[in-house]
Amino acid sequence: MTELPEYYFRIRENGAAVFRASTENRQRRIEMDEIAVVNIRNGNVRPHGEHVLNAEETTVIAEWIEERRAVLADRDIDDIHRAIDYLNLTTHWAQSRASDDDLDDVTDRLLLAMHDLRSVLVRKKADRIMAAPPEGEDM
Repeated sequence: MTELPEYYFRIRENGAAVFRASTENRQRRIEMDEIAVVNIRNGNVRPHGEHVLNAEETTVIAEWIEERRAVLADRDIDDIHRAIDYLNLTTHWAQSRASDDDLDDVTDRLLLAMHDLRSVLVRKKADRIMAAPPEGEDM
């Protein structure tokens, strides 16, 4: 039988509740004691109740925060790639299968969302172009 991990992170919207898992009791039941709450956005770690985090717990939590942020960043870019696919599928749907009623239902919201996205993308691209050094010039 595989050993349980010593720490368990119950994912929440903005982070996780951190538990220490143990089976060191007579019945070999899994006990989970909450030791901290983590806010992934600002990195805040708040010990639970009267618990004082030791160096090992602090290190494990810091490593989890780093790994979790990487997972969320990967998911963000994956979601964007999926959005591109959905835009293409939506274009095909609008051109080949959508009824007039379907189009009436979504056209204004789609146009506004696409206009907003286009405005942001154009502005961000212009910012990157203006910040780049001129060609042939080293920094």
